[in-house]
Amino acid sequence: MYFNSSAAIYQTNTTLNPAVFPFHRRLPGYNTTRLVPLPDVAKELGLGHVLLKDESDRFRLPAFKILGASWAIHRAIATQSALDLSSSIEAVSTAAKDAGIKLVTCSEGNWGRAVARMAKYLGIPATIFVPKFMDLATQGRIGSEGATVEVVQGNYDDSIVAAREEAKKPGRLLVMDTSWDGYETIPQWVVEGYSTMLTETDAQVQELTGKTATFAIASVGVGSWAQSVVMHYKTHSARATVVTVEPDTAACLQASLQAGKITTVDTAESIMCGMNCGTVSTTAWPVLRAGVGISVAITDVEAHESVQYLHARGVMVGPCGAATLGALRRLCKEEKGRLGLGKESVVVLFSTEGAREYVAPK
Repeated sequence: MYFNSSAAIYQTNTTLNPAVFPFHRRLPGYNTTRLVPLPDVAKELGLGHVLLKDESDRFRLPAFKILGASWAIHRAIATQSALDLSSSIEAVSTAAKDAGIKLVTCSEGNWGRAVARMAKYLGIPATIFVPKFMDLATQGRIGSEGATVEVVQGNYDDSIVAAREEAKKPGRLLVMDTSWDGYETIPQWVVEGYSTMLTETDAQVQELTGKTATFAIASVGVGSWAQSVVMHYKTHSARATVVTVEPDTAACLQASLQAGKITTVDTAESIMCGMNCGTVSTTAWPVLRAGVGISVAITDVEAHESVQYLHARGVMVGPCGAATLGALRRLCKEEKGRLGLGKESVVVLFSTEGAREYVAPK
């Protein structure tokens, strides 16, 4: 684990973009996803409330990524076409088609499908580059949205290289949730898009408990989602402690926090494949370095056990979603007293994906 005591006083000056939530509410099939109380977990761990934000059905997709992808694409095309951000999907679609825009990205799974879905909404082409370790079923789900799937003979970082090369062609719009020098605006819009989930969660926590969250646990891949969580809870009156969780085979944020600078790590296969990233986003890094209170890396076995526990209680999540429960159990086992976790604690676990196939670890 990594602890950052100064995160308790960190505060960002970011303001919520008021156009984001209304935009998502205009998309086909918008519904607030559920916040699930886990009273058995709270009792077992001696906590006040444990609540799980279940993103297993967001716009009929099994993950939250569509929130960031849809808003970033909408804002990018609207900006390029001199349209107001309140413009309809139909108006943005017409502008995209007139400009001959083709979307390009890379993904380990859910992000690619989200970009492909937004391309379908707009009626424009999309090409998704994926690493060779992606299983055929996941490739098929991305392709089912109408996108072209290109398999790269390498890891996630290699697929980024391929996507960047493709994006040099005329009419291509590169839509990534990670950033690098010279490519930072769209990833920031992705972070903006995730704010809808956090807005929903605030209202649900208040309704269920009459309180605000004191701990928020979020998964990390390249860090854009975790950046959104930090920015929310470090500008919000709740002032929750932000905990991040990564696979121990791809703990790029934890390695970077320990080194004090962005540090690329070699990755290995993990059932938490959506978090199997070796480098933190450059735009996410300053916020995560300052605002993450605790960084936890868990094993595939811990993630799998959390999946089984939640499935037995009717909460159908995947390993990336269940990882936050694994992190909470580890915290309470090893550092509960140090962190002040107890009967007054209101813990929100963000479960970012629904159930999916994977090979159980031994």
